[in-house]
Amino acid sequence: MSGPVTISDSLECTSSLADRTKSVDPIFDRDHLSKSINGEAFNSSSETAAFRVGELFILNGESYSGSLLGNIPEGNGKYVWSDGCVYNGEWRRGMRHGNGKITWPSGTSYEGEFYGGYIHGKGSYISSSKITYEGRWKLNLKHGLGYQVYPSGDIFEGSWIQGTPEGPGKYTWANGNMYIGNMKGGKMTGKGTLTWMNGDSYEGGWLNGTMHGFGVYTWSDGSCYVGTWTRGLKDGKGSFYPKGSRFPAVQERYLNALRKRGLLPDLRKQNLVHIRHVSSMDMEHSRNKNVSLDRRWSLEVSIEKVIARDSSLELSESTLDGAEKEMGANIPPILEREYMQGVLISELVLNNSFSASSRREKRRERKHAKEVKRPGEMIIKGHRSYDLMLSLQLGIRYTVGKITPVQRREVRATDFGPKASLWMNFPKDGSQLTPPHQSDDFKWKDYCPMVFRNLREMFKIDAADYMMSICGNDALREVSSPGKSGSIFFLSQDDHFMIKTLRRSEVQVLLKMLPDYHHHVRSYENTLITKFFGLHRIKPSSGQKFRFVVMGNMFCTELRIHRRFDLKGSSLGRSTDKIEIDENTTLKDLDLNYSFFLEPSWREALLHLTKVQQVPRQIELDCKFLEAHHIMDYSLLLGVHYRAPQHLLSFISHCQGISGEGLGVVAEKDTIEDENYPQGLVLVPRGTDDNSVVVGPHIRGSRLRASSAGDEEVDLLLPGTARLQIQLGVNMPARAEQIPGKEEKQTFHQVSDVVLYLGIIDTLQEYNMAKKMEHAYKSLQFDSLSISAVDPTFYSTRFLGFIKKVFPPNVIAS
Repeated sequence: MSGPVTISDSLECTSSLADRTKSVDPIFDRDHLSKSINGEAFNSSSETAAFRVGELFILNGESYSGSLLGNIPEGNGKYVWSDGCVYNGEWRRGMRHGNGKITWPSGTSYEGEFYGGYIHGKGSYISSSKITYEGRWKLNLKHGLGYQVYPSGDIFEGSWIQGTPEGPGKYTWANGNMYIGNMKGGKMTGKGTLTWMNGDSYEGGWLNGTMHGFGVYTWSDGSCYVGTWTRGLKDGKGSFYPKGSRFPAVQERYLNALRKRGLLPDLRKQNLVHIRHVSSMDMEHSRNKNVSLDRRWSLEVSIEKVIARDSSLELSESTLDGAEKEMGANIPPILEREYMQGVLISELVLNNSFSASSRREKRRERKHAKEVKRPGEMIIKGHRSYDLMLSLQLGIRYTVGKITPVQRREVRATDFGPKASLWMNFPKDGSQLTPPHQSDDFKWKDYCPMVFRNLREMFKIDAADYMMSICGNDALREVSSPGKSGSIFFLSQDDHFMIKTLRRSEVQVLLKMLPDYHHHVRSYENTLITKFFGLHRIKPSSGQKFRFVVMGNMFCTELRIHRRFDLKGSSLGRSTDKIEIDENTTLKDLDLNYSFFLEPSWREALLHLTKVQQVPRQIELDCKFLEAHHIMDYSLLLGVHYRAPQHLLSFISHCQGISGEGLGVVAEKDTIEDENYPQGLVLVPRGTDDNSVVVGPHIRGSRLRASSAGDEEVDLLLPGTARLQIQLGVNMPARAEQIPGKEEKQTFHQVSDVVLYLGIIDTLQEYNMAKKMEHAYKSLQFDSLSISAVDPTFYSTRFLGFIKKVFPPNVIAS
């Protein structure tokens, strides 16, 4: 698998192009209107201005000949620079405007539309290095639909944004390989299909030029693998269908259902336009209508929102019965496989006959369909939370749009408190200030909007990105609550934000602690306490009030979270009652069967005061803050990503190549032994090119330093995966060792390399009268030290003591 390779090219003589299309025009401004031509002075006063044809000779050796209005180029004319560059075309008010052609001494040329001195509109570009481009431009950059041929013979036709392939497109290599799908930053990212010249193909998710997410790899002989990838490596469970298996008859219907759900690209819905053959009339028509690029020429998957309860994934009995008659008895078995970062760790042979196991096979397929779903249930029309979601999105869009134009300033004391709120009525038919909508009439309240705007700005969250994430075209997803609070959780479409319903008492706690919370977050950039980005209330015209808080999702990462734990430090009732445990199961204190060993300086930063660096012990600082506000019952949410066992890494499947000056060639091969493949987790000094480093969401503060690297800032290099920025609680590499005596619960290996994600959640529960009564009642029945409802001071002490056991001192590393 190739690494991410950018396919955008730089124009030859980029600075020269900018000079010829932008910076040269001021020679005709007011400071240069008095020039000497054949010994005579001229100026462009309105009294003497008239159309004429003439020549202008500039003192620096440049010249203009053509139509003039007074002494300003207007109409058709030719401008020659002293270095030999030539522009011949239309002018307006002394600037290139209209159709024209510019050529450079190197042989590079552009012919097409200009606007206000810029290359802007439709045009053709030919560089001296034999790069040719036909399509749209904006302010000297390729922008819109375009067709480009590279010197290597590769071709890209599709969407360009600010000089780089971005959006839907088609990339064809000179050797015949072809990719159709989404691009981002010049790399294959999103959903797309890559077809190799030898007949192999992959359709599914991509990230930075590598297979990433759910997909289907099909070999030329008809065999295929359906599963998930992480940055080019098979990762997780999947199914291998050998040549001659029943995939073509039955599984195709299953994959078609996944295409409807948006999990796979749907080539049948891709409206490919061959840009090179689009007439100028068609291009002009589309420009005049101002049709959205993504709507007019969309390669994006159209996610149908009428799936309703996985009905499209259910393979009917009659369908399967018909398939039974079509298939013979001698069918190769299906192999259910599980990979970890490209390493095959388990394989189960499934009976592919349609006899006694037919129903079991159908159940397995339906179960696999659920496994490939993104976390949560898509909120579509008819869902119990559909109107609530529409109201929430509309309110957030209104609030963010209202306060974004307000000039940035420091937060004031008047920005806090219940009175620092925005109110707005949203009638169904709309008003002068609100648009019409599909849900019922409702009242919207936004608490302390300036404070939460400031918090979002602290974490470098752009207002437009925030709105698109929560209020974009894609629906939110409802996630089942792991706790007993009865709260409803929503996930944004890009997983960046978690939205949770709150009780009135929790809203009051948050508003009361908000000034100190704001100060704490601003003072301690590496705080592990939940990041709050918005607090809202919806009151439908008929129904109860709903209060929401928008939080950062700490598990928004490109790595799979294999296990997640909610740790309080108590023992009563702190184990899961689920028999089947998967990656979405939230485990508890008594389920934890590993200890995690961190780099010593990182453990010090987490739990103790470092004598050398004087780094604050962040968890203790956060606990003291919560204790001061009488908060208890909070948890450490711990996410664990397990790396492949080192003794298996020699069997990794991975190869790569790069094609000339175009896109990297992606290849997929099985059982290729690579003895040079690096093993384990590798810490490398911080790179000079931060664009190559994957940064977690909602990140601020300093990077972590490693004593093994001379106390320098380091990044985490995951072999075959990515280079990750390490910060406290984010992308933290560690060694997981199984706790003696808990071997019977072993899921992974006794010693594993892991990447950890952690934060403190559920921080809005005060030790109020109800909790004091709960403490008194349960203390009569159980050990008072084992229950969760305890005094905040004792809770904090017990919590810290437990976390120190989870992260014991690393006696191996000194």
